[in-house]
Amino acid sequence: MQKKMQRERQRARQKTSRQIRIVTGMFVALFFAMVGYTCYYAMTNKQAMINNSYNSRQEMLITQNTRGTIYAYDGQVLAQTVVDADGKETRQYPFANMFAHVVGYASHGRFGVEAQTNYYLIQSNVKLSDKVASEMSGEKYPGDSVITNLDVHLQEVAYQSLGVYKGAIIVTEPSTGRILAMVSKPDFDPNEIESIWDELREDKDSGVLLNRATQGLYPPGSTFKIITALEYIRENPDTYGNYSYQCGGRFTRGEDVINCFHGTAHGSENFTKSFAKSCNASFANISVMLDRPSYGDTLEKLLFNCDLPVSFAYNKSKVIMDETVSDSDVMQASIGQGTDQITPLHMNMITAAIANDGILMKPYLIDRIENDNGNIMKQFSPEPYGSLMSQDEAEALTKLMSEVVESGTATKLKGLSYTAAGKTGSAEYNSDKSDSHAWFTGFAPVEDPQICVTIIIEGAGSGGDYAVPIARRIFNAWLEPGDGGSGS
Repeated sequence: MQKKMQRERQRARQKTSRQIRIVTGMFVALFFAMVGYTCYYAMTNKQAMINNSYNSRQEMLITQNTRGTIYAYDGQVLAQTVVDADGKETRQYPFANMFAHVVGYASHGRFGVEAQTNYYLIQSNVKLSDKVASEMSGEKYPGDSVITNLDVHLQEVAYQSLGVYKGAIIVTEPSTGRILAMVSKPDFDPNEIESIWDELREDKDSGVLLNRATQGLYPPGSTFKIITALEYIRENPDTYGNYSYQCGGRFTRGEDVINCFHGTAHGSENFTKSFAKSCNASFANISVMLDRPSYGDTLEKLLFNCDLPVSFAYNKSKVIMDETVSDSDVMQASIGQGTDQITPLHMNMITAAIANDGILMKPYLIDRIENDNGNIMKQFSPEPYGSLMSQDEAEALTKLMSEVVESGTATKLKGLSYTAAGKTGSAEYNSDKSDSHAWFTGFAPVEDPQICVTIIIEGAGSGGDYAVPIARRIFNAWLEPGDGGSGS
C-alpha cells in the first residue's frame, strides 16, 4: 500500500514537472518571439521609430548633424539650414510662400517634405575623413540632402496663376507618377513660422495650414462625370455609343429635379455630347439606369473610401454607393454633388491613369537622397500601383475628354500647338446655387501624355471660365517653355 502511494506521488511529481517544463518552454518561446518581432519591427519601421518624438535617438542626431538641404529637381534650393558665426541654426526657405505647403516647415512640428523625409535630413552619411574634419573644427556633420521632383518654373506658373483665390493645383507626370508642382492657397511664409505660429494655429476660418492639394475635400462637381461615364461604359460596352437624350435643361424623377448649369437646354445629345457639354440632366438620366452595387465596385477600384498609395499626408475621398442609395442620392452623386467628396490629389490620380492606358503610377515627390559628397544614398523610382481600368476604357474616356476641348466646356484649350483632353466642373457647395468651385482636370498632349493637371478654385464659378485658362498656362509652361507660361 505504501509503495503504491509512493508511485502515485512520483507520477504526480513527474506530471507537475512536465507541466512546469511546458509552461517554461512556452514563456521562453514567447520571449524569443517578442524579441524577434521587436527586431523585425525596428528594421521595417526604422523611419517611424526615429521620427517618433519620444525617441531620444532623434534628438541625438539633431544635436550631432546639421539638417540637410531640400532641392528642386534642377538643383535649386527649396530649404536649407544656415549657421551664423555664433553657431545658431536658422532654417531658410528661399522661395518663401511659393512652396509653403509642399516643402513645409521643420519647427513647431514638421510638415510637407520636411516631415516626409525627416529621417534622411537628420542623418549624415559623409566620409569618415569629413566627419573627423568637422569634429576638428567643432562643427556638426553635414546632413544628407533630399532632391525632389518639383519643377521651380512650373510651381511658379501655378502659384501665380492661382492668384488671390483659395484653392489648389497639382501637376504630375502620368507615365511615372512624379509630382512636378503642388500649390495650395491661402499660404504662409515658412521663414516666419516662429513669429506667426500662434496666429496660424488660431486661424480657424481660412485653413491656411491645410494642404488643399492632398487634404482638401471638395464636391467634385462635373469632373465626377468621368467616373459615371466609366461605369456606364462598363455596363454597356457594346451599346453606349447608341445613347441619346433630349435635354430641356432639367431632369425630373418624382419630386427630384436636376438642373443643368444655369438651366441651359442642350437639346438632342448622344453620349459624347452629353459629356462634352457637361449635361447634368443627361447624366442624371444615365445614373438611374446604373446598377448601384456595380457602381460602388467601380468607385472602390478607383480608390474611393480607400487608402491612397502615397507616402505623405492626405485625406480619403468619400462617396456612398450601394443598393440602399435612393434615386435622388444617385442622381446627385453621378454629377459630383450631394455627399461626394474628393481631394485634388485623388482626382489627379484618376486622370493620370486615364492618360497612362489605365495604369496608375504611384504619385511621389522625392527623386533621391544624397550625402554631402554628392553620393546617392537612396534612389526613388516610378512604381505602378496597378490597373484602375482597361486600356479600352481609358481610350474611350480619352476620346470623351478630348471632345470637351474640341467642342465642349474647355474650348480655351483648343487650337494650340499641342492637343489636350480634360473635364471641367462647377461644384455647388452651399444652398446658394450660384456659388460653385471651379474645377479642371486633364492632360496633354493627347497622343503622348506628358503632363497631368488638376485645379480647383474655391468659389470662383465655372471651371471652363476660371480653371481652364490656368491649365492652359501650366500646359504651355511645360510643353512650350519659350512661351514662359503666359498662356498667349
